[in-house]
Amino acid sequence: MRVLSGIQPTGRFHWGNYFGAIQQYIQLQGERDNAFYFIANLHALTTVRDRQLLKQYTLDAALDLLALGLDPNHATLFVQSDVPEVSELCWLLMTVASMGLLERCHAYKDKKAKGLSADAGLFTYPVLMAADILMYDSDTVPVGEDQVQHVEVCRDLAASFNHQFGETFVMPKAKLLDTSARVPGVDGEKMSKSYGNTLEVFEEPKSLRKKIMRIVTDSRPMEQPKEPETDHLYLLHSLFANHEQREAMAAIYRRGGFGYGEVKKALADLAVDYFAEARERRLVLEAQPERVREILGDGAATARKKAGEVLLRAQRACGVK
Repeated sequence: MRVLSGIQPTGRFHWGNYFGAIQQYIQLQGERDNAFYFIANLHALTTVRDRQLLKQYTLDAALDLLALGLDPNHATLFVQSDVPEVSELCWLLMTVASMGLLERCHAYKDKKAKGLSADAGLFTYPVLMAADILMYDSDTVPVGEDQVQHVEVCRDLAASFNHQFGETFVMPKAKLLDTSARVPGVDGEKMSKSYGNTLEVFEEPKSLRKKIMRIVTDSRPMEQPKEPETDHLYLLHSLFANHEQREAMAAIYRRGGFGYGEVKKALADLAVDYFAEARERRLVLEAQPERVREILGDGAATARKKAGEVLLRAQRACGVK
C-alpha cells in the first residue's frame, strides 16, 4: 500500500484539520517509501495571493506536521512545488480531461452557483490533484467525504489515459477518513477557516482559553437537563476526553444544574494539555530551521525520484519521449 495525501497551506492548522485528517495521516505512516505527504502550495495559489504569506504558511505547515508526529523516518514529507514533474504530468492529463468532467466538480460548481468568478486554476484544480495522486503510483488516498469526487476524477483521467495510450497509471482508491468525531467551530457550525470560527492547534494557551470561554452557547437555564450529543461544546470536549471523562461530562449534562463556563474550563484544560508535547516539539523545530529544510529537501529528493519514473513512463506512453 502506498498512501498519498496533501494539505493546503492556507493558514494555521485548527482542530478540524487535526482530528479530521492529520491525526489519521500520522496513524497511516509506516515505511518511508509507502507514505507520501505533501504541502500543497501550488493548490493554495488559487486563494493565497501574497508571496510572503504563502511562504510563511508553507513553513508553518511543515513545522506543525512534524511537531504533531509526522516522522520523516516513516513518511516522505515535501513541498508540492519542489517536484516540478507534477506540473508536467498535469499537462499530459489535461489533454484527456473533458470539459464536462471538470464542470461537474463541486468547487467550480459551487463558486459559479454563488455568482463568483472562477479562474482556470480553480477549474483545472482536480487535474493537478490527479497528477499529485498518480505521480507516485499511489493506491490509497485518505480523504474526507467532500474530497471523494476528486479521487473519482483522478480514476477517470487515469482510465482515459490508460485506454488511449496503454496501461500507464496505478488506479488509486479513496480511503474515507473517519469523521465520526465532528469538529464544530466556536459558533457551532463546522470548523473552517472560511467561516472564521476556528481554534488553532498551536494557539498560545492564554489566547486559546479566551477563545474557548467565548464559545457560543444556548440560553437554557442552568438547572435544565441537556442532551450532550447535540451540544457542540460537549462534542469539542469529547475530542480530548478519555472514556471516563466523556461519561462523567455526559452525566452532568443529563443531570442539569451546571454552567457552560464549567464545561469550557474543562475543555480548555484538556486541550492545552493534549497539545502540550507537540507545542514543545514545535519550539525545538523552530530553533532548527536548517533541520526542517533538510527534511523537506530529503523528502523532495525521494518524491522526485519516483515522480521521474512515472513521468517518463507517461511521456513514453503518449509519444513525447
